[in-house]
Amino acid sequence: MRRVAIAGIAVLFVLPLAFMLSGSLRTPGLPPPDGVDLIPSPLAWENYRTVTGLIPLWSQMRNSLLIALVAVPITVLVASLAGFAIAASDRITQRRLIVVCVVVLMIPVTVLWVPRFALFRWLGLVNTPGPLIAPALMATTPFYVLLFALAYWRLPRNLFEAARVEGASALTIWRRVAWPLGRGTTFAVAVLAFVWHWSNFVDPLLYLSSASSQTLPIGLRGLATLEPTMHGLFLAAAVLATLPPTIAFLLAQRALFERTIDA
Repeated sequence: MRRVAIAGIAVLFVLPLAFMLSGSLRTPGLPPPDGVDLIPSPLAWENYRTVTGLIPLWSQMRNSLLIALVAVPITVLVASLAGFAIAASDRITQRRLIVVCVVVLMIPVTVLWVPRFALFRWLGLVNTPGPLIAPALMATTPFYVLLFALAYWRLPRNLFEAARVEGASALTIWRRVAWPLGRGTTFAVAVLAFVWHWSNFVDPLLYLSSASSQTLPIGLRGLATLEPTMHGLFLAAAVLATLPPTIAFLLAQRALFERTIDA
């Protein structure tokens, strides 16, 4: 019964990807099919070549990838340190810090757009990757901090106490005890942060004006204005945009599986 339930959940996640891949191979200009058509005839593989001529797809993917590769490690590091600080604090301080994280999570991001833009313009960072990487300096979102805090809080407290008795500093305890034992959360946060920075649409729209610095979500938004009969081109770009997060997830899953077995 459990395997059937897992298979059913897997099908729910795979079906949209299958329809997206199938739609990306439909010949542009044809009307939508009457029913389910998972294998179009003929297969329009040229859609993937055509879409790269409509938008600078590869340069936009490169810009998005560079931003993610810089922002994700910073996010993981900051979130891990902040989460360890919460977990290693006394009960009263823990509650106060958790309340602060929850309150920050409840603040609508829309109210921050204007002050952030004014700040980055004053710093001269508009039309640079700086504003897109800056959230990583604050762990991107307090949710990642809470994930690390929960992971470290679940570790036996006597591990931290034993390290303190040996004269280890807080940073040493985090590096040698908490960080290795929280590797599962590290991979999870890394994947979540990669997807967040990869699919970030509003920040590039606000801060990037030159065509050479735009990211992939901006390019996909431009393709969304095509005629409905040209949806195969849009789906072809969507398939290419989905590949990097999928690969990141598979790599993280494999690394986590191997480390779990070694442990």
